[in-house]
Amino acid sequence: MPLTPLTAIVGDGQMGLVLADALAQRGAPVRLWGRSEGRVRELARTRRSPQRLADFVLPDAVEVTADDEALLKGVDLVVNAIPTQHIRSIWQRLAPHLPPGIPVVSVSKGIENTTLLRPTQVVAEAIGDDPDHPARPMCALFGPTIAAELANHQPATMVAAAHDESVARLVQDTFNVEWLRVYRHDDLIGVELAGATKNVIALAAGMIDGMSIGYNAKSALLSRGLAEIARLGVAMGARVDTFFGIAGVGDLATTCFCPQGRNRTCGERLGRGESLDTILSSSVFVVEGVPTTRSVVELAASHSVEMPITAAVHAILFEGLAPADAISSLMRREPKAEWIG
Repeated sequence: MPLTPLTAIVGDGQMGLVLADALAQRGAPVRLWGRSEGRVRELARTRRSPQRLADFVLPDAVEVTADDEALLKGVDLVVNAIPTQHIRSIWQRLAPHLPPGIPVVSVSKGIENTTLLRPTQVVAEAIGDDPDHPARPMCALFGPTIAAELANHQPATMVAAAHDESVARLVQDTFNVEWLRVYRHDDLIGVELAGATKNVIALAAGMIDGMSIGYNAKSALLSRGLAEIARLGVAMGARVDTFFGIAGVGDLATTCFCPQGRNRTCGERLGRGESLDTILSSSVFVVEGVPTTRSVVELAASHSVEMPITAAVHAILFEGLAPADAISSLMRREPKAEWIG
């Protein structure tokens, strides 16, 4: 593996842009791919994507392409930065051009609705691997990373999680730049589940903001939300301590409190009385927490895990329950001892 691996980034959204910028700033070769040829041509010409990141300028060193074969020719590392519900179709398209044995690192956060698979599992299956035991090295790169802050080179941390430590180390070394500190981790299941489930809790946190019911309620939500997603993680084979690290409580706190968080913002608008259809149709971004809520409720049922906050969010999104009624119902639950994991 070369000292500065050639990295291909699949997805020209916010995370794709800021990761391409980070690699270019350290002098590493990088290609950025988008599925819309018109949008890719405009990005290549102007080096800007104002709808995604205002005032951001993509370095000239980043090669921008919509050509599947050109993207993957001679690459050493591939980054999946596609919204979770679209991963399968994109990677089925790219699979014929993917060199054998090249590691894939995913920054997508969610659970596929139709299969309940995590992003790395979806990528593996889409390219013809066993999703549980892929032949190709897989890694997840997650953390509390608001893209606008990364675009301004403000300090942040992430964790590179892989079953193979050498792969985690490769990703760590590739993305460690002055403003981004990357740690290694071996709990791939826990890191990916933490990244997916925190978006569900962020929707609920936004509802609390929209209803203006206070910091006590929001802090209670975060602590109890963390408890229930940790329980699900443990039931699925993750370690409970993973949910108290960078990819767990770190990412959860950022997503629930940052005004720019798209899931928190969606929840806030729901708390103010807007309909989900109105919110989603007016957003230029994918609100990953919405489809993920469906998947997490199914996972909880299949693993017999009690997740009352997640169930309440699902009822608000898809069953017409009012946020105020959901909170009243949660507060009236039978008193019990606190437990986590």
